[in-house]
Amino acid sequence: MEHLEWQKSSLGSDTADYLEIASDGEFVYIRESNDPTHIVTTTRTKFLAWVRGAKAGEFDHFVA
Repeated sequence: MEHLEWQKSSLGSDTADYLEIASDGEFVYIRESNDPTHIVTTTRTKFLAWVRGAKAGEFDHFVA
């Protein structure tokens, strides 16, 4: 995974902890900046479904 180009959210530029995303073919990798050794792997399809759900507020009840 050393060949991956990690991108951070533009919203995370002023904070110490943020998510970083990388992709390679059909796979998407997600890690936290404060612990880059733990990486979540998913598919592009599942990642896009998660992003759409987050934007639609489907997970808001977890933080309320």
